[in-house]
Amino acid sequence: MTRMAAAALAVLLFVFAGVEYAPAVSAQAGGGWTSLQSMSNWTPVGKVDWKTIGRELWSTNGQGFLLSKQSYGNFEIRAEFWVSPDANSGIFIRCQDPAKVGAATCYEVNIYDTRPDPAFRTGAIVDVAKPRNMAINTGNKWNTYEITAKGPRLIVRLNGETTVDVEDAKFARGPFALQAGLGVVRFRNVQIRELK
Repeated sequence: MTRMAAAALAVLLFVFAGVEYAPAVSAQAGGGWTSLQSMSNWTPVGKVDWKTIGRELWSTNGQGFLLSKQSYGNFEIRAEFWVSPDANSGIFIRCQDPAKVGAATCYEVNIYDTRPDPAFRTGAIVDVAKPRNMAINTGNKWNTYEITAKGPRLIVRLNGETTVDVEDAKFARGPFALQAGLGVVRFRNVQIRELK
């Protein structure tokens, strides 16, 4: 009886240990979505160490980006992120120059709750569109970004709420990048689906 109870407890611990890393989007797997959780999908840019811990991409020791190896035009991105309250991060899309990732060469979907100029804080596309809701804070919890780029139309949803819906034709195609700028930054369940 004691062995049976111990075995049952071990099974329960194994199951619950995996809960933290269970993909939140697993019910929607397939449907043209491509997972980009492996470091083999990315090219590190800048002076930052990226590593995989469990099913998460962590940035440590520096500033820089993970740049997708593939270029995209029309697409949807889903990504979960966890940041410290002081973090400066983001997802940069349609990047024009892989060596110079930034708001001048990509669309920067910002993650920066404490940005000194809050006009383009978390939920915004820097220098393109301010967030509809300026009160969403993302520090110390898991959040979900859903980003759609189809032609000139760009839509950003943060935790299910549309923060940006705008048209801008500056950049049509390019790779996308995950940023580590300041603070603790973790990404998981990063997926992309190309649109026709």
